[in-house]
Amino acid sequence: MRNIVLASVFAFLGMGLSAQEGFKLGIQGGLPINDFNDDVSLMVGLDAGYMWALGEIIDVGVTTGFIYGFAETFDSQSIVADLPNMQFVPLAASVRIWPSNSLSFGIDAGQALGINEGNEGGLYYRPILGYLMSAYAELNFSYTTVDMDDFSWNSVNIGILYTFPAKRRL
Repeated sequence: MRNIVLASVFAFLGMGLSAQEGFKLGIQGGLPINDFNDDVSLMVGLDAGYMWALGEIIDVGVTTGFIYGFAETFDSQSIVADLPNMQFVPLAASVRIWPSNSLSFGIDAGQALGINEGNEGGLYYRPILGYLMSAYAELNFSYTTVDMDDFSWNSVNIGILYTFPAKRRL
């Protein structure tokens, strides 16, 4: 009888875990600050990743995406400067903590690869605060940092993230 109860408990927990897992796809927009405040006007980004539930409170996963910063163009009578756009592909691990059913906080951390010329990328981290608007849609606020050799890319962002839940296994 004890084995049947233990098997039932683990089966129930396993169903709950696989129901919370899923592929995540999102879009974000933001304003660059600090070192790139005068060089880049706006940034947009795409996010893609997969999260695994370690229980009801903690999710872990992997994430990637694309960050694109639109450069400013300066044009005056004596100077015409066309600054380069900033482009990154982050590769990171993710952790989310759910203190309630609709609120999460966490961080993505890893390496951001620089795509544009002269951009070698650097250490990437992105603290995130999320609000679950429905069973599959999340509104999130984040602060993105890429620590490069001489500069630091920083932006304040708002985004929407959609979860495609994992299929249940029988």
